Amino acid sequence: MEISSGKSLELSDKPLFDKYLYKFPPNISELTFSNLFIWKDYYNHLFLEWENHLLIYSINFFKNWGKSISKKEDSIFFLPPIGPTPEKIILKLYGELEDLEIHRVPDAIMKNIIIEKEFENLNLQVYEDRNNWDYIYEIENMINLPGNRYRQKRRWLNKFLELYDYSFYVISGDLIKKTLELQLEWCDVSECQGNEDLMEEQKAVESAIEHYDELGISGGIIIVDGKCVAYTLGERLNKETFVIHIEKAHIDYEGAYQAINNLFLKEFGKYVKYVNREQDLGIPGLRRSKEAYKPIHMVKKGVIFR
Repeated sequence: MEISSGKSLELSDKPLFDKYLYKFPPNISELTFSNLFIWKDYYNHLFLEWENHLLIYSINFFKNWGKSISKKEDSIFFLPPIGPTPEKIILKLYGELEDLEIHRVPDAIMKNIIIEKEFENLNLQVYEDRNNWDYIYEIENMINLPGNRYRQKRRWLNKFLELYDYSFYVISGDLIKKTLELQLEWCDVSECQGNEDLMEEQKAVESAIEHYDELGISGGIIIVDGKCVAYTLGERLNKETFVIHIEKAHIDYEGAYQAINNLFLKEFGKYVKYVNREQDLGIPGLRRSKEAYKPIHMVKKGVIFR
């Protein structure tokens, strides 16, 4: 394969990605066109079609940002191939290329590939990437917050609903611009300027806001006294699952995170069973927050390397 023939992501590529993702629905949060597009400058994503599969990769990611499991900065970062037989394509890639790593490989693909004889012949190894496992929740539980295990979440939600004269809107038109006001304020409080990862997230959020309509993202916003106090951006991941890509709330408004999560899913969770709230990246506070909502299971992911 000609790895140098890869193309950078542009909005005009959305129909191609949508065609593959509709035919081969993902269960990992990374594989939506919107998510790939808003993070394209961070990952320096390239893509190409090869052997009836869509390949997404980055030649420079390990040099600029990522951590190579094999400790080879020249390795090429790949996401799992999108197509009918990703396991076979992964093995073919290792037959064609010397230094590469396949990241965010879901457990289903991992189980299929490690039983292949060629997996052993190619001296491949696997690494369990716990920090990038996705959290999956039942929509019904997230909306109703039933029983004792959700008692604290209900308290925070009810506190917000009682304290504030709020309005919830599905984002459209000029409302998307109001999310940027909160995002900039949140970034200032979180001291993004001193954190490279938060600055990259800020760029991704700005890209999502700028291209909101073209990307087809769904958004919800809570406004109190004309001020955006919380917002969420997400989209359908597959037939049964909605994925939340971005969620921010103003720290001065008690229960705002619980409120935006609840009100957003009441609106957009009507036709799905589950919500994917992405990974915790190994950040202790984020892990505690995601675990507190009691996921029904995790989408396990790993890395294939040699």
